[in-house]
Amino acid sequence: MQTAILVRHGESVFSVRGLLNGDPSIPGGLTPAGVEQARALGDRLRGVPIDLVVTSEFERAVETADVATAGRGLPRLALAELNDPLYGPFEGAMLEDYRAWASSSPSSAAPGAGGESRYAIVERYAAAFRRLLDLRAETVVVFAHSLPLAYAIAASEGSLPSARMPLVEYATPYRYDAQELAGIAAVLERWLAAPTF
Repeated sequence: MQTAILVRHGESVFSVRGLLNGDPSIPGGLTPAGVEQARALGDRLRGVPIDLVVTSEFERAVETADVATAGRGLPRLALAELNDPLYGPFEGAMLEDYRAWASSSPSSAAPGAGGESRYAIVERYAAAFRRLLDLRAETVVVFAHSLPLAYAIAASEGSLPSARMPLVEYATPYRYDAQELAGIAAVLERWLAAPTF
C-alpha cells in the first residue's frame, strides 16, 4: 500500500439518534442525509485512482462505500479489525452514557459482559493499520467508523489515545501515505506498551 484514504461512514440511523451499535449483525444503514454525504464523497473521489475498497463489517460503512464508489467496479475487502467496539451492556444505549463511563474508567476495563476494553480496541485498530500497510493495492479507500479515525488523526499529530476521543465528521476523507500510516500505528503501539489511562 502506498496511500490510504480513511473515511468515516455517512450519518446512520444509529448515529443520528446518538445510539451505540457495535454488533454488525444488527441492521443499521444510512439516513437520507448520510446517503447524500456519501454521494458528495463520491464526487470528491471521482478523479482519484483507487485500487481497493476496504470496509468494516457494518452496514453503514458498506453502504457508504457502495454509494461513494458506485459504478467503479472496485474490488472489496472487509476487515473485522476496523469494526466499531463491542459495547456489551451499552449496546443500543446512548453514546454519551458510554462516553461518560469511558471517561471515568481505566483503559483495561471492559464495560461489562461481551464488552471490549479501550486497550483491546486500540490494539485491534493498530493491527488493522498494520494490515492495511501489507496490502498490495497502491491506493486504498477505507470506510470505517469515528473511533479508529479519531485515533489515527490524533496519532498523525503525535497525540496518544485518550479516555475521550473527539467524534470525526461523516464522509470526510483523510489521506495518509504509507510512512504516515506506519507512524500512526507506531504511536498506537507505543501507547499500548505504556497506557496513559
